[in-house]
Amino acid sequence: MIPIRLAVFGAAGRMGQRVIALANQDAEFRIVGALEGAGHPKLGQDCGEVAGLGALGVPLSTHLGPDVDIVIDFSTPEACVEIAKVCQSKRLPLVVATTGLSPEQRAVVETAAQETAILMAPSMSLAVNLAMKLVADAGRILRDHPSGVDVEIIERHHRFKEDAPSGTALKFGQIVAREMGQEQHVHGREGRIGKRPHGEIGYHALRVGDNVGEHTIVFGMLGETLEIAVRGQSRDSYAVGALQAARFLVKQRAGMYDMFDALGLKSEPA
Repeated sequence: MIPIRLAVFGAAGRMGQRVIALANQDAEFRIVGALEGAGHPKLGQDCGEVAGLGALGVPLSTHLGPDVDIVIDFSTPEACVEIAKVCQSKRLPLVVATTGLSPEQRAVVETAAQETAILMAPSMSLAVNLAMKLVADAGRILRDHPSGVDVEIIERHHRFKEDAPSGTALKFGQIVAREMGQEQHVHGREGRIGKRPHGEIGYHALRVGDNVGEHTIVFGMLGETLEIAVRGQSRDSYAVGALQAARFLVKQRAGMYDMFDALGLKSEPA
C-alpha cells in the first residue's frame, strides 16, 4: 500500500498537532509537510517534537513542497483563503476544517474547487454529522406538528474559541430552517421581548474552560420535547474525521464536497 502523502496547514495549533499525531500512527498516511504562517515562533522546529511525538524529520515551514497528495487545513479564515489559492494552483485536494469563514472567504474556497477537490464542513466529527442527519429527519417529520415546534440550539465550547455561535451550530440552524421553514435567527434574548414567534430559531453560545464542543438541538412542542445532543470528549474526534475526509477526497475529481459525502450520509435520489 502506497501511503497518502499528507501536509497539515496550522500544524502547530491544537488541532494540527492532533492530526499529525494520529496520521503518524496510521499506515495509510505519511506526513510530508507541516505548515504555519510567516513569523510563527516555531518555524523550523520539527513538527513531531511540537506535537510531543519526537522528531519526524518534517520541520514547520511556510511553503508547500512538491511531493504532496493532499492538504488538511486547521488554521484561520484568513490563512485558509491563502492555502486554498495555493491548492488551486497546484491542483491539490484540500480538506478545509477551519470555521468562521466570511461569505467572501468562502467564495474564494468555492472558486478554488473549480480546479481541485475541496471538502469543507463545519465539523469533521462523525457523531456531529450523524446528528445533523438526525436533525434533518426530525425537522422534516415535525414540520407540520399541530401544536407548532419551537427550535433552540445550544452550543458550548472552550474559552479560546473566537467565533460564536459555532459554525456547527449555524449549520444545524440551516438544516432546521431548510426542513421547517423558519426565517428568523435570534442570537440570545434579553429584556421584555414578548411572546416567542414560531418562525424563529434561537441560538445560545457558552464559552467555558476547555470544552471541545457540545451541541443540543431542542424541538419543543406543547406536551413534549425532543432533544438531539452530541458531545465531544476529545479533539481526536475531529482529527479522526479530517483524516477520513482526506482518504475520501484524495480519490475525487475537482468540486466541492462535505462530510456527508465522505461518510456516505447523503440520501439516495428517489
